[in-house]
Amino acid sequence: MTPNLVLWIYIVLLIVGGLIGFLKAGSKASIIASVICAIPLIICNVVAVPPWLADVFVAVLLVYFGMKFAKGRKFMPAGFMTILSIVTLILRQVLK
Repeated sequence: MTPNLVLWIYIVLLIVGGLIGFLKAGSKASIIASVICAIPLIICNVVAVPPWLADVFVAVLLVYFGMKFAKGRKFMPAGFMTILSIVTLILRQVLK
């Protein structure tokens, strides 16, 4: 497994989460936000940019999801995405 593969998995789960929010709750904001958040990560994975830049984007999402989880205390989706962001950052550092 490579750091890029870990990031691709994170991107797919981010978009799938937005899609589930759209399908279950009819939330257009959920799918739009997930795609907008995934675009910089996709660019980081496709274009030759420093690898730490993707980690910065994931860290920003970690802070966002962590704050949302702390405020709402609902595991899905904020708690799950907080944990997923932490795991993504750790794996990307370990697999370098």
